[in-house]
Amino acid sequence: MSKWFGKEEKQAPLHAARIEDYALIGDCETAALVSREGSIDWLCWPSFSSGACFAALLGTADNGYWRVRPEAEIQSTSRRYLPGTMIVETTFATKEGEVTLTDFMPPRGKHSDVIRIVTGVRGKVKMRMELAIRFDYGLTVPWVTKKDQDLRAVAGPHMVVLRSICTRGVAIELEGEGLKTVSEFTLREGDRACFVLTYANSTEEAPTPVTPEDALADTQDYWCEWTARSKYEGEYGDAVARSLMTLKAMTYRPTGGIVAAVTSGLPEKIGGERNWDYRYCWLRDTSFTLLVLMSAGYTEEAVQWRLWLLRAIAGAPGQVQSLYGIGGERLLVEWNATWLRGYEDSSPVRFGNAAAGQFQLDVFGEVVTALYRVPDADEDIRVPASALQASLVDHLCHVWEEPDEGIWETRGGRKHFVHSKVMAWVALDRALKNHERFDGRGDVKRWRKNRDMLHKEICEKGFDKKQNAFTQSYGSKELDASCLRLGLVGFLPMDDPRIIGTVDAIQKSLMKDGLVLRYIPAEAPDGLKGDEGTFLACSFWLVSCLHLMGRKDEAKEIFQRLLALRNDVGLLSEEYDPVNKRMLGNFPQALSHIALVHTAFTLSDHWKPTPYTP
Repeated sequence: MSKWFGKEEKQAPLHAARIEDYALIGDCETAALVSREGSIDWLCWPSFSSGACFAALLGTADNGYWRVRPEAEIQSTSRRYLPGTMIVETTFATKEGEVTLTDFMPPRGKHSDVIRIVTGVRGKVKMRMELAIRFDYGLTVPWVTKKDQDLRAVAGPHMVVLRSICTRGVAIELEGEGLKTVSEFTLREGDRACFVLTYANSTEEAPTPVTPEDALADTQDYWCEWTARSKYEGEYGDAVARSLMTLKAMTYRPTGGIVAAVTSGLPEKIGGERNWDYRYCWLRDTSFTLLVLMSAGYTEEAVQWRLWLLRAIAGAPGQVQSLYGIGGERLLVEWNATWLRGYEDSSPVRFGNAAAGQFQLDVFGEVVTALYRVPDADEDIRVPASALQASLVDHLCHVWEEPDEGIWETRGGRKHFVHSKVMAWVALDRALKNHERFDGRGDVKRWRKNRDMLHKEICEKGFDKKQNAFTQSYGSKELDASCLRLGLVGFLPMDDPRIIGTVDAIQKSLMKDGLVLRYIPAEAPDGLKGDEGTFLACSFWLVSCLHLMGRKDEAKEIFQRLLALRNDVGLLSEEYDPVNKRMLGNFPQALSHIALVHTAFTLSDHWKPTPYTP
């Protein structure tokens, strides 16, 4: 490790803002986080799973950032997404005047661009731009050269080109200062300064310049057209629209895969070790994702997600993983970036995810459910897909009796998790309900026998009569919020006393300041130190359960509380700390937004569980 990344780097102040202070921009192949201070602190280029060239989110300014803001003290800041888009508009007011910063990533052509347009609104405001590019997750300082109006930063296969454009004679001079590029300029009312940062391979010629105004119009048209396709007509239209746009922005367009989050390493507990890489595609998210996409009218995206799923799981059924890369990659080796201090000193900072090698029984239920929720794929993949689905269910009959690591991907040893067993039951139940779609493949008699055996076993071994509730695992006394899903997947009717008892027990024991914990680590050890925040998806599941049980006023009250947790531009992370009133975990979190949309459909009475049929 170089001296520059040694003692001095460790003593530098941390750079990141609070998680809720970020907004998301993206081009449906990668995404960036922009803070309220006008700083882009996270961007992986050229794709979601690439190394970050701005990683100050997880360390110091020396790990890479791009900030544009007034030099003078900012008196107030406001921001919004332009209606129906992923274009962020931030307005800074100072004593001298006011400017608006517009940030976006246009739909990708050959290259990927980040465009920042600063417009003078009133007065006379002196601005400062600072750019520190650090490839390889904040480790590598590039070789920077200037040719005409192009500033090029190169390291290995990577090249980033910065171009600046100004109006009405505004001078923008780029200068080097302490291993970063800076510029100071002044804007009056009506003045405009534009910066375009473009990624390309270092072996290419410099990319063709982009016209910022045209790119802005194209980006606005793209998102407004997409948003207008939504068929949701319920009470929570704005929240649903923003969540759907967020999911679209987290979709990798070349394959149709949807990442769980665009970040890695944001902690579930500040200063703790529960820090994971979520820039991958989880199979358990597929069922709810497909449901909300189809319900909202986004058939094309649902079909592409289904095709990604079929390609990813193709092969031997015993090799199905819980998560894959955006292209269906299987090898997601987990490693620690020792040069990054971590978000607010939360370490280790992990990239890759070892959970890809875990046995997680519940994914069989998610996959089998998901494969029937969208129209059939093209004929060339439909027939082999039918055989694949049948082989998955046949394989499940061999393995459902085994313990697994469960929905929460625990690292404390395998158990007979109740949720996992229920999702195995779901796989068998849905296969039987749809056996004609297997084109005659599969041992239906065997599936029925295993389904009925499994249902009986779960009710006997997974239910604690004293607590009148299903528990985390067979024979345990600990509760787990994943059991809220038992009624939602149709394992038992929502009015069954055992479902009602489970919901009541979770409300009594796992709620903290009106929000739901996944479980209590001190009572149900998961192989990791410390605790975590309340889990937002679980809180949304509770809302759906209460509504379906007829407790509609209570459900609506909690849902409104959850909506109020969104940041000023409508985004949610994975978890929330109700004591310190802040977001935790990777951001924005797909599962949180999926659960929000699904719950909105439930509260609007546009969705009900699959009927229970013994």
